[in-house]
Amino acid sequence: MLPSSVRDLLASPKPLPARALLAAHAILTSSGLAAAAEHDADLLLGHFASHLASSARGRPDERSAFRALLLLRRPCRRRCGAHPFNALISGLTRAGELSAAFRAFALLLASSPGAGGARPDGYTLPTALKACARLGGLAEGSQAHAVAEKAGFMGRVPVRNALVTFYGACGLCGDARRVFDEMAERDVVTWTALLSAFTRGGMLAEALGVLGEMDVAPNEGTLASALVACGRMGMARAGKAVHGWCFKREKELSLIVGNALLDMYVKCEKLDLARRVFDMLLVRDIVSWTIIISGLVQCKRPNEALEVFNAMQTSGVKPDKVVLSTVLSACASLGALESGKWVHEYIERKGIEWDVHVGTSIVDMYVKCGCLDTAVSIFEKMPFKNVSSWNALINGFALHGRGREALDCFDGMVASGLHPNEVTFITILGACCHSGLVQEGRQLFELMTKSYQLSPWEEHYGCMVDLLGRAGLIKEAYDVIKSMPMRPAVLTWGALLSACQSHGRMDFSQQLLMHVHELESSGNGVYVLLANAYAVNDRWADVRKVRGFMNEKGMQKEPGSSVIEVNGKTCEFLVGQQNHLYMDDICTMLSVLMKQMHLDEPDKAFSKMRFEATFILKAPCLVLGYISKRLPPHPFSLWQLKNTAATGGPRLYSAEKSLVLKFGLHPGHRNIALSFSTLTEAEGAGKRQRTQLHGRTERQVGGIMP
Repeated sequence: MLPSSVRDLLASPKPLPARALLAAHAILTSSGLAAAAEHDADLLLGHFASHLASSARGRPDERSAFRALLLLRRPCRRRCGAHPFNALISGLTRAGELSAAFRAFALLLASSPGAGGARPDGYTLPTALKACARLGGLAEGSQAHAVAEKAGFMGRVPVRNALVTFYGACGLCGDARRVFDEMAERDVVTWTALLSAFTRGGMLAEALGVLGEMDVAPNEGTLASALVACGRMGMARAGKAVHGWCFKREKELSLIVGNALLDMYVKCEKLDLARRVFDMLLVRDIVSWTIIISGLVQCKRPNEALEVFNAMQTSGVKPDKVVLSTVLSACASLGALESGKWVHEYIERKGIEWDVHVGTSIVDMYVKCGCLDTAVSIFEKMPFKNVSSWNALINGFALHGRGREALDCFDGMVASGLHPNEVTFITILGACCHSGLVQEGRQLFELMTKSYQLSPWEEHYGCMVDLLGRAGLIKEAYDVIKSMPMRPAVLTWGALLSACQSHGRMDFSQQLLMHVHELESSGNGVYVLLANAYAVNDRWADVRKVRGFMNEKGMQKEPGSSVIEVNGKTCEFLVGQQNHLYMDDICTMLSVLMKQMHLDEPDKAFSKMRFEATFILKAPCLVLGYISKRLPPHPFSLWQLKNTAATGGPRLYSAEKSLVLKFGLHPGHRNIALSFSTLTEAEGAGKRQRTQLHGRTERQVGGIMP
């Protein structure tokens, strides 16, 4: 029996604080919950229910205490009504306690109405079904449906709405539609529940059909569900129509509809429209920022993603793990080492707990920014590693031309108990390719199919073609192409063409020309490579033939570009660009560089770099000129990314020998020594080239002046 003071406190109609409830529960538990304390347990039940109903989420100790109370107490025999149970079920649902929530529902059903117990009311079943829908309790929800049928609640619209929502959440769209069709009266919640059920179940056409059938005005939940369906189907036109309806209905977008619009335009790859919607939102939450940043990264616009992230910082919204992982991906794709370091330091400074996704993103960023040793150190500190984590590190060794270490890393992954996936084999085959490990590559390709039962993708065949082609095994590489179960894509043919050019096998190039009609119209890089190969061998008629085919198909070579990061900022330069802010300084720097190259290696300088009299500049030279005006006063390291290079195998990497240049800048300024290390990474129809520049500045003691 509780002390009278505690009993008086529990009998109070006012809500009690959590601390008082927990203290009363401790006393009640110590009494063994005997029959004499049953009345006190009922009082405590009501207060706990009210407390959970008024809080967004119960604390773990509150949930555990209340769970114990539910499991130990006897069925309620006091006339307390259904309200405490309804509040209880709702609170436990928000707390994520499905079993306890349904236990509360079972306690209510087990109470004896004849002895003054409680009866389920019109709110009990919708609340219980909501718990089952949210937490995936199919068996419990089916029991609640049976209770509704038996108790005569099926005529109530809220109960049927809850059933439609429940069956939709469980993926039973047919049952949801059946309950919907049996309803004589429907409201906007009913239509929204069915539309959401079809959207969640992947029946997207049916979901949009429901929108057309509606005989009531949609609410924001309806519009948001319709936009989700449009986004998943890639139906930008239908999404724009819904957008127009939203604007007609409300001049200002609500947060729910605004986020749904953002997500739809991002999934339809309409980033400009997504940016316009984002700018129109008066209120933005973490979801809004996450959608737009992720969309920009996915659509290969990492510079804009970093700009939006900076705006997010200014707005005061704190980034979560998803945003930070996405921003790290943007830094990796740009080679923006300083920005990536800042994000890493931010995670450490804010004490954000690492999960496997954050850790993998950090490793990947350092790998692609050239800091492999740092990436290895971070990888070793990760408490948990999944396949993606190992893939990132294997990719790092492949990217830096360290094939043997990539193989050791692959063995370590297998020894840890993880099974490699298709991406793993793409990276490890790429490592073999650019380290000349032909036999190891053959063994891995066989291991993939026989030991792990993985069906090779086009990328795997492309890796093998490039591996064999680089080794001069042109015929074997061609046989691999002929054995492919799918039609070879541009990159695969490009790898073989590159090998033919490198090894002087123009006889195979002639055979490959016969396959031109099989290549994708967007793959102009391989045609450029083929034309260049013919030009090297003075086969100008064939050059004209390839160029004519390109003109006939309307192909145009994408302008080359370079992206660098200096002092934490990235800048992109295009081939032929003459309207840059620093064009005069760029031309001056180019002149200095050319003179120095001519003095150092007069026989090689102009064979490697040819410039037209009209001064149509190459992007890397623009980069050097830009650097000359923005040098930091201390040792520095930066990345230059080129988006073009000779077409090769998919996702393959190579390391080239460094070239060291030393030259003076201007009278009274410093000398600069640059070390160029170039890595190439295939992407799309061609390759990106990453050039890391390590520099040091010295006092001017002489040198070549412009």
